[in-house]
Amino acid sequence: MKHVEHFHGSDLEKIEQIYHIKKEDITSFSANVNPLGISFKLRETLASHIDAITSYPDRDYTNLRKAISNYVNTDYKNILVGNGSSELISILIQTKAPKNVLLLSPTYSEYEREVSLCGGACHYFPLKEKENFVLNIEELSSALQKNIDLLILCNPNNPTSSQITTETMRNILEICKRNDILVMIDETYVEFAEDVSAVSAIPLTKDFNNLFILRGISKFFAAPGLRLGYAISSNQDLITTINQKKNPWTINSLAAIAGEIMFSDENYINQTRELIATERTRICNKLSECAQLKLYPCNCNFVLARILTPTVTAQDLFDAAIRKNLMIRNCVTFPFLDEQYFRFCFMSPEKNDELVNVIFSTLTIENKK
Repeated sequence: MKHVEHFHGSDLEKIEQIYHIKKEDITSFSANVNPLGISFKLRETLASHIDAITSYPDRDYTNLRKAISNYVNTDYKNILVGNGSSELISILIQTKAPKNVLLLSPTYSEYEREVSLCGGACHYFPLKEKENFVLNIEELSSALQKNIDLLILCNPNNPTSSQITTETMRNILEICKRNDILVMIDETYVEFAEDVSAVSAIPLTKDFNNLFILRGISKFFAAPGLRLGYAISSNQDLITTINQKKNPWTINSLAAIAGEIMFSDENYINQTRELIATERTRICNKLSECAQLKLYPCNCNFVLARILTPTVTAQDLFDAAIRKNLMIRNCVTFPFLDEQYFRFCFMSPEKNDELVNVIFSTLTIENKK
């Protein structure tokens, strides 16, 4: 049997080797990163702070945490910073050492990996295709038994782009509080939502201390290389414990300053939301005309799709797109998804149109004008 390589959004070097395409020439619809690039203000001003690397960062990162608190509208004492959200996922799971973790599925694979490394067991709660991968709250409530230590939710969820509203999340937290279950919510993509206030759980930290929310700058602020993440929780005991376990200075001086700058760049933030909202509507409307394709409800900067014709797979579409220097995500590696599912994010209008043309031509459907 011929081995088929499956690629993630950061695998551009592998793509370069296998397809002989320079990684600089590839437009990644797989990485889910803001197409505007880094913050305008950051690009103009970061270089002037280069001398900051001659000093150690503030161990408490007070200015950075205050900048984040202004951005998310919470007390800076409720904010914990780390070397990307990946470090915070890892250290939370190491700290709590949960024996039984409930995960939605399909979802981001790193959660399960970290739980396994700590000796815990992951239990899947499947999101159903027949329900458009929308969370069934009644069924989830039944699954939240007292033997579960930790519930992990990605909201909006990767790769389904489905979301849980703030009010529904309140109900979930109440059930979890009664059963002594900690809830970790990964809000990596929430800033791309049409109405962030209707989805984010940050306001719920005022009422629940069994809540740990993760965010980062890799996707919305297009800065994965800076490795800056943050968490929000009103559980001061948990924050203190994690800070005691965490290595000091995990965020370098320039990354800390960059965070202070980008979180205040309102022009960039507004332009990003406007671009994504416009392209989300435009591209989903175009692709909805394709009879051999099903799009699932899209609530952030990427959409999950299923190819309805058995003669074309997601790998076929991946191959067709990458030969045009466009990279999508074949979702066959996600639990409960098969070779007919793919995911792509929204890039510039011009590149989005190129991808739409590849999808239509590969599925042998004439693009309606």
